[in-house]
Amino acid sequence: MKKIYDPQAIEDRWYRFWEEKHYFAPDGNGHPYCIQIPPPNVTGTLHMGHAFQHTLMDALIRYRRMVGDYTLWQTGTDHAGIATQMVVERQVNGEGSSRLDLGREAFVDRVWQWKEHSGGTITRQMRRLGDSPDWSRERFTMDEGLSKAVQEVFVQLYEEGLIYRGKRLVNWDPVLHTAISDLEVVSSEEDGHMWHIRYPFSEGGGFVTVATTRPETMLGDTAVAVHPDDKRYKKLIGKTVCLPLADRDIPVIADDYVDPEFGSGCVKITPAHDFNDYEIGLRHQLEIINILTNDAKLNENTPAAYRGLDRYKAREQIVKDLEAEGLLEKIEAHKLTVPRGDRSHTVLEPYLTDQWYVKTKPLAKPAIAAVKDGRIRFVPENWTKTYFNWMNDIQDWCISRQLWWGHRIPCWYDQVGNAYVARNELEAREKYQLDDEVQLHQDEDVLDTWFSSALWPFSTLGWPGKTNALKTFYPSNVLVTGFDIIFYWVARMIMMGLKFMDDVPFREVYFTGLIRDEHGHKMSKSKGNVLDPLDLMDGIDLETLVAKRTKGLMQPELAPRIEKNTRKQFPQGMPGYGADALRFTMASLATTGRDIRFDVHRMEGYRNFCNKLWNACRYVLMNTEEQDTGLDASKKIELSIADRWIASKLQKLVSSVTDHMDKYRFDLAALDLYEFTWSEYCDWYLELSKPVLQSEHASAAAKRGTRRTLVQVLEALLRIAHPFIPFITEELWQQIAPLAGKKGDSIMVQSYPQANADLIDSDAELEIEWLKTFVIGVRRIRSEMDVPPSKHIPVLLQGGSVSDLAFSKKNIDFLKSLARLEPVTQISDDVKPPEATAALVGDMKILIPLAGLIDKEEELVRLKKDIERLQADCQRLQQKLGNKSFVEKAPAEVVQQQQQRLQENQNALEKLSQQFEKIKSL
Repeated sequence: MKKIYDPQAIEDRWYRFWEEKHYFAPDGNGHPYCIQIPPPNVTGTLHMGHAFQHTLMDALIRYRRMVGDYTLWQTGTDHAGIATQMVVERQVNGEGSSRLDLGREAFVDRVWQWKEHSGGTITRQMRRLGDSPDWSRERFTMDEGLSKAVQEVFVQLYEEGLIYRGKRLVNWDPVLHTAISDLEVVSSEEDGHMWHIRYPFSEGGGFVTVATTRPETMLGDTAVAVHPDDKRYKKLIGKTVCLPLADRDIPVIADDYVDPEFGSGCVKITPAHDFNDYEIGLRHQLEIINILTNDAKLNENTPAAYRGLDRYKAREQIVKDLEAEGLLEKIEAHKLTVPRGDRSHTVLEPYLTDQWYVKTKPLAKPAIAAVKDGRIRFVPENWTKTYFNWMNDIQDWCISRQLWWGHRIPCWYDQVGNAYVARNELEAREKYQLDDEVQLHQDEDVLDTWFSSALWPFSTLGWPGKTNALKTFYPSNVLVTGFDIIFYWVARMIMMGLKFMDDVPFREVYFTGLIRDEHGHKMSKSKGNVLDPLDLMDGIDLETLVAKRTKGLMQPELAPRIEKNTRKQFPQGMPGYGADALRFTMASLATTGRDIRFDVHRMEGYRNFCNKLWNACRYVLMNTEEQDTGLDASKKIELSIADRWIASKLQKLVSSVTDHMDKYRFDLAALDLYEFTWSEYCDWYLELSKPVLQSEHASAAAKRGTRRTLVQVLEALLRIAHPFIPFITEELWQQIAPLAGKKGDSIMVQSYPQANADLIDSDAELEIEWLKTFVIGVRRIRSEMDVPPSKHIPVLLQGGSVSDLAFSKKNIDFLKSLARLEPVTQISDDVKPPEATAALVGDMKILIPLAGLIDKEEELVRLKKDIERLQADCQRLQQKLGNKSFVEKAPAEVVQQQQQRLQENQNALEKLSQQFEKIKSL
């Protein structure tokens, strides 16, 4: 073995080996176990959310594979309609051309070319992380098979009256020129204005005042509404007002929707450009006037002075004209909720268009029942409430998008606009008995990306065919996904699975939290806090990292601040911690909370954990290679108390990790693994093995027993840890397995350890815990007295129970070796000990004589200096935290850091002061 652990030297090599051996494909005769991957966008790269979820899925898959299940991790990518079209459009635009210049067919060909050459980035990065899906079954949502499934579902739903086409108000993106769903709308509070406009009565004098945040839409008003019980306006109901600037009379109507306390209590009604107004318009049979083009310019339904103007230019002109006519009463600053598209980030418009819809309420009813009756279990369970709230109030799903990239809607139209839904044009002609003379053209729109994603659990397994894969792996066992797509994807998969497979798509859903930075802030490019999993694994130099974080910012003025923070946080760049360290960090963070705080410093700790495991293996190899490790059953074996103890602790580790994995408590499984590996095995057992292996008096059988325990426990530990840290465990297992009598080409195809109750040894555990308490007591005294760890010191033992005396006598070699003691002397209770400092183990006093151990006066001088330094630090921090200006203006995390530092210094000061008084009194 190499002396230094270098993850880059082993990880790529082992992944190629696994893939070449086809270890990721289902194998054996075990119970089927399947996880469907949430298909990442084909345009995408591996981000922290992917790294988090993929770590957990891969850990489950590797664990189940080793348990013996017939395991499939179904992988693939999503065509990501809007996202992919935007990427390729930007490329085309950069060449001085446009999508419209190319035409639909050529542009779609261009997208396919891009997908073939650049669309595999994320799958390469998944391999780098160590993902082990069955790559031979990789699917793409635009594959021929999946496209056939999409057509089949659309046609069947249409024939059952569950898909229809209608003119309704939608969220319209004027940059992308497409409708988007409510779930793709990002609403945020922004600073705006409220314009108060006077609407004159059509007859006689006077006016009513209405307030609006969007004065340009007034040109589409078809009524003014008041509350029916508002006494101020009762007499106006039924009258008309003259719509300013439009020379059109509109009625005053009464509707319960109006809030009399908001503004003047009079509300302008614009059915074509507001969702609430649209519903009011339907109730009162109002005219619906669309005043916008598809790119948010004013159209021919507005006065000539405003036609062709962008909505915001039109707003400026309308406000000026209202003011000139004396119809603008006032303008107030106002906080308002602004809807933006999650892709284009532009302000969306409610827009009246013809779209395709899924009638969701009939599909939602059985999907609600499936969660209520336990056929699907949510983990954590609290997400069921969120699911039920949305499903009980579900609205029809707008599934059409005005894009070119995606599944084109399987509907054809004749020259007079009659619609013919079928799987292809030939079927449409046969189904509807159309002559060849009838010219047909296919619907220009494509389906919402989430429509094909909703079919993922069964379309990837071969539906609508009746395949063996579908029979074997549907429904899957668990879906691992973020709670943020519970409506986008989870609910829709449940609805579609129940509809077309007559069964749920998965038995359990494990919802992960969302990865945030160490302060709990969302990771975003504008904040400059985005971490790239590839950089964390492979490293990146500081200048490249700075350039990466500051390039392509939507707000270039943020670049200096982001550069400053980056240089401060990563002065040496990122060293590259390897995939295993990243994976173990992710597993340790997998709590049941909504937000996961990711601190890079934790990766350093888990990189050290991998290094600790590496060095442990080196120690074991140095002490067992070409040695007798107890493989010959005919040779006698003697087990020390330490051997029995570590074997007992191993059984409990197997049980706890297995239990945690089955309950999706990856964090607790990682914690138990860490504690056993670092503390029990490395810090204690390896040290306890030395007195046996290095002793001239230990028997061959005892040495054989310790060597066998060293390799068998380590080999089992590597198998337990493999699902979390697959690369280093494979590298080390290859070295250790032959010594433990294990055969096989890879740790991947080994069985997962099972706890053996016969090896649980409570007596051994009790005895070693006594020994540990003894050694820790001595080490604490060494630390307090500043005695070097390597210096051998004398110890006196006084008192103690029968078991204390037995343990001390039986484990004298262990105590001398681990605590660096020489000599160890038992004295009777009536003997007055010399000047000494003491610790207690059970009922026994551990006395360490001070004569020759420390120079009392010199030690008091040292402690006094440390105390004075800490007192000065505490005083400075108290003054800083007592400064009201600092506490109010400094970032909360900075204040918290200073408070924590003060507390730590105060604790240290208290301990040093106690130590000072203790030594002084001697």
